Amino acid sequence: MAKTRKAKDLEWAKRIIALRRRLKMTQSELGKQLNSSAIAVSRWERGVQEPPANISIQLGNLTGDPECWYFWGRAGLHSEDLMRVLPAIRNRLRKDRLPDLQIVQAGANAKMKKTGALVAIPVLPVVAATHGGQGDPLTRLEQVSPESMLAAPTEWCPNPAYTNCMTVRGRSMMPLIHDGYIIVADTSQTNRAKLYGDIVVAAHNEQGLIVSRLQRFDHTEVLVPENREYDSTPISASGWRIVAKVLWWIGRSE
Repeated sequence: MAKTRKAKDLEWAKRIIALRRRLKMTQSELGKQLNSSAIAVSRWERGVQEPPANISIQLGNLTGDPECWYFWGRAGLHSEDLMRVLPAIRNRLRKDRLPDLQIVQAGANAKMKKTGALVAIPVLPVVAATHGGQGDPLTRLEQVSPESMLAAPTEWCPNPAYTNCMTVRGRSMMPLIHDGYIIVADTSQTNRAKLYGDIVVAAHNEQGLIVSRLQRFDHTEVLVPENREYDSTPISASGWRIVAKVLWWIGRSE
């Protein structure tokens, strides 16, 4: 019978143990930080199970530069992805200045942010429709394995641990957000009273995830499309939930 590999023989297990000890966290505390559990952290550290890609992304965000590149690499993110997605930092990467970049900790306080810092954001295989379309059903987005990652300045992501990307399908948010664009959404921002006038991701049991602008008229909350050829949708008492604020979006090449 083959023997189970020991944690000391697994690089990722050793690095997780070292990271947790450096952060002076218990397994339970680290699990909570990663939207996971103490049991899961124990399994990773014992080498029983390797962390999934979404956890590796968060570990990379948490540990900082240069250690982040080990974890991001296991999740599939490489420096070439930075150059493709963020041309603005291309010169810095080409000049071998990558070690100068500061990587913000996931969920860090805004006062800790530094200019030039980067975070990795999961691109989820999830579709959010626009008005008149059918979006994917709501799931626990932090548990969905990403199909790829992109990197962005930390100034663009106030809550990195709760930030994900998904693809938009439909044309009712044009000319602002086109069909096929990628939106970056913060799932920690769901307070409706603070989101009036903002673009949000809403969820409905039958219609799935929808991208729209949240407005309030008198006492009625409404999802309003940018394209006025589509009808607005009242949501006050119809089973809708706001699940994220859309921070920004990018066009996706065909």
